[in-house]
Amino acid sequence: MKTEERRQAIKQQREQLIQELEAVYLAAFDRLGGLEGAVGEVKAAQLAQMILNSKTAAIEPLETEIEKPVITTPGSNP
Repeated sequence: MKTEERRQAIKQQREQLIQELEAVYLAAFDRLGGLEGAVGEVKAAQLAQMILNSKTAAIEPLETEIEKPVITTPGSNP
């Protein structure tokens, strides 16, 4: 597999996982709407915040493009 093909494969996997996680969290938020009456507005809001924090923690690292080549410059010798 060529370098560019490997980069594309990694990128595709990252993006697919992000989409799948977005769907999971969307379903969780949809279910939360029906739960509000049973647990109360405050507890539902607390749970919504926890879900949102979890989503951010799960997806943010995946948005980093690890497949991009790192371009470095040589350091200067004093």
